This record gives sequence, structure tokens and C-alpha cells, in this order.
Amino acid sequence: MAAPMAPAGPGATLPLGLYVHLPWCVRKCPYCDFNSHQVKDDLPARAYTDALIADLRAEAALAGARPVSTVFFGGGTPSLFPGEEIARILDAVRAVLDLAEDAEITLEANPGASDAGRFAAYAAAGVNRLSIGAQSFNAAMLSALGRIHGPGEIADAVAMARAAGIGNINIDLMFGLPHQDQRSAVADLSSALALAPEHISYYNLTLEPGTHFASHPPPLPAEEAIWEIQDGGHRLLDDAGFECYEVSAFARPGRRCRHNVNYWRFGDYLGVGAGAHGKLTDNTTGQVTRSEKTRSPRLYMAQAESGRIGRGERVVAAADLVFEYMLNALRLREGFDFDDFERATGLPAAVLETPLERAAERGLIATDDAGSLAPTALGNRFLNDLQAMFLP
Repeated sequence: MAAPMAPAGPGATLPLGLYVHLPWCVRKCPYCDFNSHQVKDDLPARAYTDALIADLRAEAALAGARPVSTVFFGGGTPSLFPGEEIARILDAVRAVLDLAEDAEITLEANPGASDAGRFAAYAAAGVNRLSIGAQSFNAAMLSALGRIHGPGEIADAVAMARAAGIGNINIDLMFGLPHQDQRSAVADLSSALALAPEHISYYNLTLEPGTHFASHPPPLPAEEAIWEIQDGGHRLLDDAGFECYEVSAFARPGRRCRHNVNYWRFGDYLGVGAGAHGKLTDNTTGQVTRSEKTRSPRLYMAQAESGRIGRGERVVAAADLVFEYMLNALRLREGFDFDDFERATGLPAAVLETPLERAAERGLIATDDAGSLAPTALGNRFLNDLQAMFLP
């Protein structure tokens, strides 16, 4: 599986997205390792929006004239923010960036922190995709996960979003939950499908370092039982007309999450907000720079008020680019081709020759009729092992 020799270079301009981090939650979930903070007093929505706008202006200078094709409000729980603040942020985006007319604008919402008035305001501001954090439709499972909503509130949130005119809805759903068996997992997925979303994110609960669950592990199903739950869930989603285009992402035709696809294809993105990450590629040199903002919301707002938000930067070494690219691209079921790799990394495809040959020998990766390289069924099951083969 030899890669062709080709001149290195950054190639054409990569797509550009924008990530906006809103870091507060009503309560921190025991499995969550994101930069999120429990609201203890009044939510400082206006002051934080002011800081975001200042941050955005600085980031816009780095973007130059590049158009922005997606915006993603993540958290935390963005649906805690009033519609007028989301509108202020998006107005600022349009003022300082070249936001595409058909931009996908996603906002994450938790059913326990949603109301119809806010959904209507979000839609009026320009939000056209909602990602609803259901996680389960089983009351006992929701309690074990520390969620603040009940099963009925999920359907209510979807109905409110539809009434507000938001025609693109994702439902986040977990499997491998405490004491979960295949029957309850199927019931969860069937409940999600009954709400007719355009997209379902179906992913395994993992115990992330630094979380409450990592130090106090709940009783999870055995590894083989989790695999059977996942396999059965994937078949159910396929039968319902959903395409599995990424490890945990399932979409109806034409409804892939464009923002996340840009991540997985190693595209560029700006990051604004406390703890937000960004990635930019120099189109002259091909140098990739990753950035991260100050994590503390209080410090972030104080820095914005003083005129300088903390921004750490790291240039990705050429030796690490291959692994970072593969960490993302191999999650896509359609895989990648050599032109994609060279365009995104500026490296010659020949650097992939040895690890690709090893992966092919082990049956973890294969070339399709169109010349793209993608994980096999075995490679998808042991994806971490496949990705690790591309470490420096």
C-alpha cells in the first residue's frame, strides 16, 4: 500500500469554523470532563457576552478574509443563555467575520434548561441546528448520570424546537450506562428515533480522567456486552435510514454535522470563550498552530475587560502532524485519500507508507474502489490501536 510521491505543501485554503464556548451548567455531570462550571449565583450572561465579543474581534484578525462556514455553541449548557445574548454574539460574528449565507449554526441544549421562548429567540438570531443532550430516556439511567431532566422533557424540547422553526435536530444518546442491558439500550434508541431527529450522536459512556466517575466508577456492563449493545444499536439506526458517517455520528441523507466533519477532516477553526480551543494552518508554510484560551470564566472576563485575553499557542511539530490527522480522519467511515492528507498537513503522502502497510497487514485498513483509505470493520472495532500505529 505504497503512497505516491508528491511535493509537500499546504495546498488550498482549508474550511474554517467557529467554536463558541459557554461554560456554565445547572449542575456538573459526574462523567463530564469539559470546561464547565456550575452556576452558583446569577449567570453573568451579559458580561460574558461582552468578553466573547472582544475575544471574537481579536480572533477575526487571525482569520483574515477566510469565510466561516459553521458556528457551534458548546458548553456547558448554552441554552442557559437568553436569546438576546446569542443574538448579540451572532451579530458580532457577522460584523467581524465573513459568515457564509448558508452557514450551519448549532447550539447545544439540555432538556432541563430549555423553554419555548428561548428556542424561538435562538431561531430568530440565526441558530438553524439544535443539539439536544438527552443521553437516555430511562429515568433511573438519567439519575445515575446526574442529569437534571426527565424523559418527558426530551420530547418537549424537540417539540419546542420544531415549533420555533428549527428543522435540523441532533439527539445525543449514550450507551454502556450503569446496569444497562441490550433491552434497555434498544428502548432508549427507539425512543430517540420516535422523535424523528435528523441526526443522532450515539456514543459509549467513558470514564474520563479527572471526573467523578473516574474516581468513583459506576457498575458498567462488561466489554463484550457493550460491544453487543453498540452493534445492535448501529443495526437499528441503519434500518431506520441513518447513515453512520463517523464512529458515533448518524445522519439522515444531507444532514451530517458540517462543523464536526470539519474537525474530522483536519480543517481549521477559531475558538472563543473560556477554555476554547482553536486550530489555524498557515497557507504559505503549512504550519499548524493550536491555541487555547484562559479556562477560568471569571479570569477570562477580567482579562477581556483589561483588554488582553490569555491565549496559549502551540505549533504542531511535523512529526506529530501525521498522528493528529489520523486521530481525526480515521473516525470517518469514508476515511481519507492522499490528496486530503497533503492538503491538510502540507506533508508528502509518502510518510504514510510504512504505518499503512502495517495496518493493512493486520486487516485494520483497506483501500476502496475510489482510492480512499478507510478502517475495516476490524479497524473500527479496534480504532485506538489503528490510530496509535501513526504515532511518531
